[in-house]
Amino acid sequence: MAQTERPLVIGSFIDVEGRILGEMFAQLLEDRGVEVKRQLGLGGPTVCFEALKAGEIDLYPEYSGNIQAQMNRPHALPYRALQQVTKETFGFELLDPLGFNNTYAFVVRTETAKKFHLKRISDLVSIPGLRYGLSHDFLRRFDGWPGLAKLYGIKATPLGIDHGLSYQALAQKKVDLIDAYSTDGKLKKFDLVFLEDDRHFFPLYLAGPLIRPNIDKRAKEILGELTGKLSDEKMQSINALVELDGKSFAEAAEHFLREADLLEQQRTLLVPRKWQELLQRTFTHIWLSAAALFLAMVIAIPLGILVYRFRFLAQPLLTFTSILQTIPSIALLAFMIPLFGIGVKPAIIALFLYALLPIARNTTTALLSIDPVLKKVSLGMGLSSWQQLRYIEFPLSMPHILAGIRTAAVMTIGTATLAAFIGAGGLGEPIVAGLNLNNPAMVMEGAIPSALLAILTEYGFELLERCLIPKHLTQKVSER
Repeated sequence: MAQTERPLVIGSFIDVEGRILGEMFAQLLEDRGVEVKRQLGLGGPTVCFEALKAGEIDLYPEYSGNIQAQMNRPHALPYRALQQVTKETFGFELLDPLGFNNTYAFVVRTETAKKFHLKRISDLVSIPGLRYGLSHDFLRRFDGWPGLAKLYGIKATPLGIDHGLSYQALAQKKVDLIDAYSTDGKLKKFDLVFLEDDRHFFPLYLAGPLIRPNIDKRAKEILGELTGKLSDEKMQSINALVELDGKSFAEAAEHFLREADLLEQQRTLLVPRKWQELLQRTFTHIWLSAAALFLAMVIAIPLGILVYRFRFLAQPLLTFTSILQTIPSIALLAFMIPLFGIGVKPAIIALFLYALLPIARNTTTALLSIDPVLKKVSLGMGLSSWQQLRYIEFPLSMPHILAGIRTAAVMTIGTATLAAFIGAGGLGEPIVAGLNLNNPAMVMEGAIPSALLAILTEYGFELLERCLIPKHLTQKVSER
């Protein structure tokens, strides 16, 4: 499909800087008349890279260090050489750098630096009692903690912490040292000291647009206008507009583009009202949950009946659905990207898999717990197996089956908040953004409606049970 036939899909990492850069790309392209679609906040480097490979997005802001990590190259390449290797290895084009280097750094409170005379990372070797709070991504990367600890000979057991919360943990003296990005906006707020990387371990993390090969030349030229426009200090100040001043990602991006005189059109940035955003996210959340629940009912109830009829299937089928429950939600969502891409489709499939167990298990348990006397009576009446199921067994099992569906519905509503990590939207969006900004009020914008939705679902199923199930059956279930 030619690129002109559909909008350019722009992705980004889930962090503040990634979203701002994604907005910059989108606004600049829109200003020049290119239609774009935003899929910002998709997660970490691996998620975005897999989405680009799958063709779910057309471009996103990437860093040279991340691309080298994808290649498992421990030694840094010059940017020009990396551009060539990226094209040869993956078929993607890494455009010229935006100008800033957002590499890793170790920071401590000023009082800690003075107390232990800390100036360089190598000074940490002689201070074994420090508490390290390092981001989860940094703990696993070869250009992160494992390689750094080996090179410097540091013996410590770091605590894994979300990067959005690390500055608060450092300020509250919960930890003594954190990893930071050199362009973090929050660095302007706290009294911190950078430790010199005296053995030059950290590679350059030069930012630039990573694009698919089918992007037309004009879009590349437009994005090329950003080349060299962002210094380290400028990017840090733009990040601070969001992290410290409370601006939106779109407002921060437009602020820079106007300041750099890159926008040709005079337009008013349309910021949706809070209630409009809430309604849109709630509708998306309900759609994700309802679609997954419906699919789970269609599959799990017949599955439960099948297990009831053929007992030898009970162990493998119920074990399989139980194993699905043990997989962490975010891991399952990430696993879906190479198979189904990003957005609504993989989110619904993942939520559907989580909803299978409670419905299938309750269906089987309900059918197995029917009074044997009633089964004998139905046989004596000459009912076939299908008639027994339709007129006797299934109606008697309805209270338990509905209870399983209700459990699955509430679980699905809660788990659906994580769908925001793969661009599916919903009430998880403000939760994810709030965690990155360490903004409890923003987290509550998603958490409270999600909780209310779960409560309303509970009451809705109670009402449904009263309408569909005879009172004597409901009482029987409650007595058990």
